[in-house]
Formats: sequence, C-alpha cells, structure tokens
Amino acid sequence: MTAAGRNKGEGHRGRLREKFLNSGLSGFHDYEVIELLLTLGTPRKDCKDAAKSALKRFKTLQGVLEASAKELCEVDGIGPKNLFGVKLIAAVADRYLEKRLVEKDNVSNSKELFDYLYYSMRDKNRECFKVIYLDAKNRVIETETLFKGTLTASSVYPREVVAAAMNHHAAALIFAHNHPSGDPNPSREDISLTRLLLFACRVMGITVHEHLVIGDNRYFSFADQGHIARMNREFEAQ
Repeated sequence: MTAAGRNKGEGHRGRLREKFLNSGLSGFHDYEVIELLLTLGTPRKDCKDAAKSALKRFKTLQGVLEASAKELCEVDGIGPKNLFGVKLIAAVADRYLEKRLVEKDNVSNSKELFDYLYYSMRDKNRECFKVIYLDAKNRVIETETLFKGTLTASSVYPREVVAAAMNHHAAALIFAHNHPSGDPNPSREDISLTRLLLFACRVMGITVHEHLVIGDNRYFSFADQGHIARMNREFEAQ
C-alpha cells in the first residue's frame, strides 16, 4: 500500500473513532459499526468494503455479530485476525447482559428478562429453549440452553429439565424460547409443554415462575397473561 493510501485509510478510521468518542453510535450506519469493529484487528487495511460485504451477506448488524468465525472468514476482506473485534464485542455484550441480570437480587419482571434474553435469542433461525436457574431467594444461579430445534412435548424432556435444575441446586426456574418467525404468540404446543414442565417441576418441589416467548422486538409472558397462575391452580386441584 502506498503512503498516500495508508494515510487515507488511517485518517478514515481515525475519524470513525473520533465520531464514536464524541457521540457514541448515534448517526452511524450499521456497516460503519462493523467497519469500526474490524479495524480493531486490522492495523492499516481499509475495512469499509469488507464491512459492507458482511452486512450484505448476513442482512443485519445482529446477523454479522452472530455469524460464526468460519462464516465471517468467507467474506472477502475478513480473516482470522480482523474478525477479532466482531467476535469480541458480541461476547462482551452477552457477558454484560448476563451479569446485569445475575447480579440483581431477584428477577422482578418480564421486561427485565426480555431485555436480557432478546440479544442472544432474537435472530436465531432455530428455536432454542433456555432455562434460568434461581436460588431460594430468586437470585440467578446460571442460564443454560437445554434444547434446540422444534420445541414440542416430544423434543423437550421434563426429566432432563428437572435433572438440570437439581444439578444446579435450583429452587425455581424461568423458561424462555424464541420464535424464528418473529411472532411471540404461543402455539398450542407451547402451552401444553409449559403445563407439562410446570407439573413435573412442582412434583419435585421446584417452582416455575415464567415462560417467556421471544419474537421480533416483542415477547409473550406466560406469567403476565395469567397462564402460570392458572397452571399452578390446576396442579393443586389434582
């Protein structure tokens, strides 16, 4: 690269960094965010074209952040070294959101849960079933993805959910899964599965507080809509 080309690239990335330090990401195009992340692992090379190519392939900023290292390396201009910034920021964001929830004294409402879960579940093209394990004071012990794929009573096994809860010494659980369609309204299978899991947990003395269905910037709360309370009444009436 010529001195002129190098100075041009360095000047551009310097302006991007100054723009971020002055006003955050306000006014940034998504490709500029990706470009800025790529520069973290690219000392001199211009990253604009690579950033635009990544956005074109993965459709959204979220899609780029959630792409695998192998998929990112298939984009012209992105290699094992300069994908560092992209993978780092995705991991840091996930850690930050998890710690923000874990360090609270309790999980108090569905919006807090949605804020935590949305980042990691919104763009999945397969359904993922997460469990949040809580102690006796409703403090988060850990979160775990237990199942992936189409979620039905035949693919999510109550005995495995209960066994995982006991392994974590959990007193209570919160369930969450995503709908790749973007519509968070629960299916009949979702409702049946929730009832089956709640009953299995109650038999073992484990409380189910919530089942959240994550859609496209929307969610459905089984607790807020009264389903968890109704299912508990049905269990107690047996």
